[in-house]
Amino acid sequence: MDDLARALTGRLLLPADSDYARAKLAFLTWYDNRRPAAIALCESVADVQRCVEFAATQGIPVAARSGGHSYAGYSTPEGGLIIDVSRLDTVEVREDGTVVVGGGALLAGVFEAVGRAGRMMSAGTCPTVGVAGLTLGGGIGALGRKCGLASDQLVAATLVTADGVLRTVSDTREPELFWALRGGGGGNFGVVTSFTFRTIPAEPLTVWWLDYTTDTQPAILDAWQSWQADVPEEMWSQCRLGMPEGVAQIGGCLVGTDTSDIDDLARRIGARPRERVQRELDFLDTMRCFAEGNGERVAFASMSRMLTGPMDPQAMAELVTSEPRMWCLIDSFGGAIARGEGAFPHRDAIASIQVTNRADTVEQASRELAPVRDQLGQWFGANGFVNYIDPELPDWRRAYYGESLPRLEAVARKYDPDRVFAFPQGI
Repeated sequence: MDDLARALTGRLLLPADSDYARAKLAFLTWYDNRRPAAIALCESVADVQRCVEFAATQGIPVAARSGGHSYAGYSTPEGGLIIDVSRLDTVEVREDGTVVVGGGALLAGVFEAVGRAGRMMSAGTCPTVGVAGLTLGGGIGALGRKCGLASDQLVAATLVTADGVLRTVSDTREPELFWALRGGGGGNFGVVTSFTFRTIPAEPLTVWWLDYTTDTQPAILDAWQSWQADVPEEMWSQCRLGMPEGVAQIGGCLVGTDTSDIDDLARRIGARPRERVQRELDFLDTMRCFAEGNGERVAFASMSRMLTGPMDPQAMAELVTSEPRMWCLIDSFGGAIARGEGAFPHRDAIASIQVTNRADTVEQASRELAPVRDQLGQWFGANGFVNYIDPELPDWRRAYYGESLPRLEAVARKYDPDRVFAFPQGI
């Protein structure tokens, strides 16, 4: 490690260093007991290259980290090297409307810059998530049906591949690798040091939600699954089931101010909402409205499936809230998501389903999620969303990547033949 430390501009933290214990911590507290061999606090692209070359030569596990939100803790490899790119966090909105984002940038900073420039884009909603992992797996956002996934808005990227080479990729430069970066999952093909996204001129947005009691959950799902098929792509929606304080919520984001479709949804549900909220906001305030959490670290396990056909509203509501600390998010697809390109395979899905469990231990949470995962798989197929990575998911390669898998495997063989970037659920 001494040679690597001397080669870096940034610091290399070892277990004996005073800052090591804090630096190794990621978003989920359940993986705090993992002990990487070293943490490289990269200050430059050259630092990233030196780290990749070192890991390849020494044959040790390696993982890039920006936001550290891997649900399986894969950005904290036991006995391995963390390539921490969080200092590569610059964000520049250019005159042509593209935004160039450092590989370590967090979503909040990107939205701030884009919004201040009078532009908008679709990515996630969590302000502390790293743009890198989010984009590489697809990236669902509140403007997704209008703009597509985060990966659909990617026009170029720079990354360090397993041979230590810095590559710039796009539709015209190494297009197969560029294709793979658009939905092929984080950590598989290299360490991305910058992304270039297209944005669109900002438009007025309407944030809305309807709160009901939990006994209304079947009626919400029944109304939603017919309603969402009828609304224009300017309308994105999300169902939240099993929320605290006995609340079931359906809400979303509308590009525009005509709220007649929300009126129609309320009529279809039938019950009187506990609360109805509609706010006309600009892009930045809209993203702030959807932002959740205060940056505190948490403990939960999560699983996902894709909604690929009609659901039984009663059975669905009972299943995804079957444990007291279990809750569910259903995010609508369609529109620009269905038309997107890249490796993301679930273009025909109606929605994504994420079920989260905050049990006392990761073992208990995983055990309680297992029957939910299995039943949803029987209903909607053995699929899953790689950004909600699930270490217990059976046949995860097919579930995450579907028909894109053989092509992704070919890209991985070409650019990482020695599997420098291997991890338990890596291609």
